[in-house]
Amino acid sequence: MSRLSGGWDRAGEEVQLLLDLCLQCLTKNLSRYAADIKSLPPNIKDKLITLMSRQGQITDSNISEVLHPAVESLDLRDCDISDNALLQLYNCKQLKKINLNSCKENRLGITSEGVIALALSCPYLCEASFKRCCDITDSGVLALALNCQFLQIVNLGSCSGIMDASLQALGENCKFLHSVDFSSTRVTDDGVVALVSGTCSKNLKEIHMERCVNLTDVAVEAVLTCCPKIHIFLFHGCPLVTGRSNHAGSKKSNYFLTVSSCSLEEHTILVNNPKQIVTY
Repeated sequence: MSRLSGGWDRAGEEVQLLLDLCLQCLTKNLSRYAADIKSLPPNIKDKLITLMSRQGQITDSNISEVLHPAVESLDLRDCDISDNALLQLYNCKQLKKINLNSCKENRLGITSEGVIALALSCPYLCEASFKRCCDITDSGVLALALNCQFLQIVNLGSCSGIMDASLQALGENCKFLHSVDFSSTRVTDDGVVALVSGTCSKNLKEIHMERCVNLTDVAVEAVLTCCPKIHIFLFHGCPLVTGRSNHAGSKKSNYFLTVSSCSLEEHTILVNNPKQIVTY
């Protein structure tokens, strides 16, 4: 029986290897097989999406061929796409995660128009990452907050069009939100206070607001006061934040919250365990 079982295992591995080889061949000859991709079953398309995403091969012109109604995750950070791609997600009602981060340069093709289309198409979205999508404005984030109320993770780092209204919308509508990045944006203390005073305040565990030139000690103290589960809190490079925040942190009973210098050179990650201080 064990030999029979072992035989099945080997056969399964060989089939998987053959499938992987076929998909690799397909990605190397996309133009030749483009017409055949649309009819592939969802489980094969999921593997193809992963492979094409890693190679930066998904584009505005071919994304409709690989999409299917049950797709749950899209990692498009290495792909050259624009709003046109997001407009084609209208049948992807089960999408839960989308990554449009740009690792180096600003991504100019993604605007609030595309984000609004995404929000209207994908109500179960839990994770949305738009780092360096600098053409996104408050209207796009407002659409996400109103239509995707299961959001847990939102990355708006270096989205220069983001203002306080975005944080207010997330705070008021996204009670499951536990991680948010709005570093290198123009938000002010009012936006941070609105965020951490909203429905997500008791769930927020991670906040990145480093290099926000308009933030002061008021924003830091609001986070420390309103977010009992805060686990990671970054605010280095905020020139208006002073040493007063150190004292606010030290009074927090359940966390060590001793903050190092808030200069560009070093910062501290705040964690629950006083032994786990990490300074950069």
